[in-house]
Amino acid sequence: MEHLRFIESIDTIIYDLSRELPKYQRYNRLLQAWRDTFACDACVLLKLEGDHLVPKSANGLQIEAMGRHFPITEHPRFEQILAHYYDDSDNDSDNDSDIQKKVHRFDASCELPDPYDGLIQTPDGQLNVHDCMGAVLVIDNKPWGIVTMDALNPQRFDSLDPAMLNSMIGLTEVVIKTANLIFALDQRVLRQEQVTASLINDKFSEEMIGSSSAMNTLNVEIDLVADSDLAALIYGESGSGKELVARKIHMASKRSKEALITVNCAALPETMVESELFGHVAGAFTGATKNRLGKFELADGGTLFLDEIGELPLSIQAKLLRVIQFGELQRLGSDKPNKVDVRLITATNRDLAKEVLEGRFRDDLYHRLTVYPLKVPSLRERGNDILLLAGNFLAKIQRKVGLNNLTLAKDAERTLLAYEWPGNVRELEHLLSRASLRAAARNRKDGRVVVLESSDLDIQSLDIETLDDSTTSSLLATDTAGTTVVTPNVSENDIVINTLDNDNSLKQITDDFQTQFIKKMLTENKGNSAATARVIGVDRSNLHRLMKRLNINSQ
Repeated sequence: MEHLRFIESIDTIIYDLSRELPKYQRYNRLLQAWRDTFACDACVLLKLEGDHLVPKSANGLQIEAMGRHFPITEHPRFEQILAHYYDDSDNDSDNDSDIQKKVHRFDASCELPDPYDGLIQTPDGQLNVHDCMGAVLVIDNKPWGIVTMDALNPQRFDSLDPAMLNSMIGLTEVVIKTANLIFALDQRVLRQEQVTASLINDKFSEEMIGSSSAMNTLNVEIDLVADSDLAALIYGESGSGKELVARKIHMASKRSKEALITVNCAALPETMVESELFGHVAGAFTGATKNRLGKFELADGGTLFLDEIGELPLSIQAKLLRVIQFGELQRLGSDKPNKVDVRLITATNRDLAKEVLEGRFRDDLYHRLTVYPLKVPSLRERGNDILLLAGNFLAKIQRKVGLNNLTLAKDAERTLLAYEWPGNVRELEHLLSRASLRAAARNRKDGRVVVLESSDLDIQSLDIETLDDSTTSSLLATDTAGTTVVTPNVSENDIVINTLDNDNSLKQITDDFQTQFIKKMLTENKGNSAATARVIGVDRSNLHRLMKRLNINSQ
């Protein structure tokens, strides 16, 4: 019967090792297994903390026992139990009997005071003649604490099987170490979650600044789509803030507590796209030494944001379509399907409908991705949002460069509002960063306000308000229909703008001017776009984008 109880107790202990249990519950169930196995009336697990033994679990004692700290020097029974460990520490024998030396059984007639007097669950609460024993528990070659058993029957432990006792001591040490490892791992995970949440909050706390009608419309659209799992396609010019829109959708969704994984498809080498998105198994290709999760599996339960989706090769587009349709993928080199639950958000600065017509993008994938399209307005469409953004950027810049206050002069504000911003919000931020350094170099850091002038911005523009009447009249004239035109008295290399040909459209007039100006500067720089960009004071990439939009060939 005793052996049957022992086997059942071992089954319970081993089963509990595979379960997610709080430490106190794991210990309580462990001590219950001790009582069931050895039919004792009380069993207590005490941890050694300095010169005290502190109960971590007690089965058969009054509940108040859990609030006690037992000074070892005041409890000779505890001292004698612990003494067996220190006596054994000098013994290098590997005999099985060594474990027995960690156990101390007290004679029923022992007159040493019992630490549990008044705490045991007996009619009078006293422990008179009884059977008592304890064992030292050793974790990582150090005494962790002790386990004690008390029985009101003074002969209870006479026939106790030493092998069963040794096994229970070993299992108890395993349970304690496992519980400590699980607790440490839980604490580490909790800390990582808190650190991650903090980093996410810092990263995602960036607001979408703007009160223009275009931005108000976009915010309404974001609120509509965020709470669903619909695929959203964010389109707009480069630098307009598409990733910020994706973050806001994720943070407002029911998946906000899960991961947002971002992938820039344009930055992935074509040979690595499949592995990056869908993962691979060991041996799938040269250098694949171990299994690796792809971005879809990393985003499982959360959101995957694929930026520059238009850059994906057609071969990968077909596999992406399958993941969207069926929610399953195959890692590179494996034929086993893996289920994923991912909310997909994509972004592009291309005209995907045109890409479909020209055969560079799959029609079926296009319709899957554009369930809910969102257009991010360009900066030039946002009016006074430019100044709101500028104020936000300047506040950040002044902290980075150690200035007390950065502000814009009126002429700088007019320059910012008049500029077309081919690089959008990103260009505005970079331009203000450079301008702030120029302004700081011009001003002493003595606590005064540093004012950014129009000249600090390094934007080539013509402000008619600054011209005198004679200069203005020499440049402009008015025809009989009241339409302003440039006077025809110009040289071959001058830029001529005819508003009649442009139907008085500000955009067409601006495009016409930019086209002529860029062509003129390219000619002067012998077709070298890099040199031209330096001369006119714009980023080379922004110049290339503008030339592409205006159909200007550098040759």
